Amino acid sequence: MSGILGRKIGMTRIIQDDGCVIPLTVVECTPNVVTQVKTAEKDGYPAIVLGFNALSKPKKTKKFHHSREFKTLENEENPINKGDEVKVDIFEEGESVKVTAFSKGKGFAGVIKRHNFSRGPETHGSHHHREPGSIGMCAKPARVLKGKKMPGQMGNKQVTLINSTIAYVDLEKNLLGLKGTVPGGNGNLVIVRKKS
Repeated sequence: MSGILGRKIGMTRIIQDDGCVIPLTVVECTPNVVTQVKTAEKDGYPAIVLGFNALSKPKKTKKFHHSREFKTLENEENPINKGDEVKVDIFEEGESVKVTAFSKGKGFAGVIKRHNFSRGPETHGSHHHREPGSIGMCAKPARVLKGKKMPGQMGNKQVTLINSTIAYVDLEKNLLGLKGTVPGGNGNLVIVRKKS
């Protein structure tokens, strides 16, 4: 199994024996259900689809709030069947994983907040305080080049951390403790994958 779906609970910390404080993000990974098994013969590649309920006690157990596909190896030791449950015991403490989540949306933002531009002068009658400035060139291109840093939607993008570390695994409460921060607010969907 290569990954699991979970819900961000919040942040806490653990204190080691040497006094070192490690910040943690707690992710609740209630047992995921295998809703589909894809094979190389039928679908062209081996994979499984996991279903996950964001609520700890969902009203309708047959429907899932989220479903994601995970690639699998063709020759795995334990075959996976439809209806099987995937739990946090697939991970070990100290293991490096990839974590994917959506960052917090900040709405429409200007270039100073969005791209860390410098502001214009504040005195001597300047009317150029928080404006982006010139965006075009001369008559040669006669257009604005693609990728120009300008005001626009900030945040609410999928972010993947490629080298997070699992600090602890709680099998009874279905919790994963990840070192450091995870993008997004509390309650957001978090995808934890093994590093291939």
